[in-house]
Amino acid sequence: MLAQGSASTRIAAPPERVWELVADVTRMGEWSPECYRCEWLSTPPGPRLGARVRGHNRLGPFRWSVECAVTTCTPGQEFAFSTLVGAGEATRWRYTLRPAAGGTEVVQSFEWIKEFWLLRPLAVTFRARRQAALIAGMQTTLGRLKRVAESPASGMAPGGC
Repeated sequence: MLAQGSASTRIAAPPERVWELVADVTRMGEWSPECYRCEWLSTPPGPRLGARVRGHNRLGPFRWSVECAVTTCTPGQEFAFSTLVGAGEATRWRYTLRPAAGGTEVVQSFEWIKEFWLLRPLAVTFRARRQAALIAGMQTTLGRLKRVAESPASGMAPGGC
């Protein structure tokens, strides 16, 4: 593993509600500062183990899309997926949910598994900067997720798994 990080927050909503929000990847653009759109590639669309997703991302002037596979799909507890590059995983992303007084403790984490070959000459500097940026992005994501989950007017995603 090349890098990892996590961020957490407490949300005043039950784990099932929070899980339905994070497992509906089509809503990711509402809270992520980097991923502005996601779409289900698998038929039927929706969260389930092995389902495929395409995420569309931006960082400054850079734009890219990446295919992902759902690796953990446990309603109310955990939703995880891996970005796929070449023949394997590049990054594992995970949302872990635990009941907490008055709501849910949410931990979002990543493990960076594969380094892009073009970046190897800059690996040490790039890795440290990217790790810090991803952690800051997760804090933003969780803050926005919290606002949506705690809002009585927010829509609920369909269940899955």
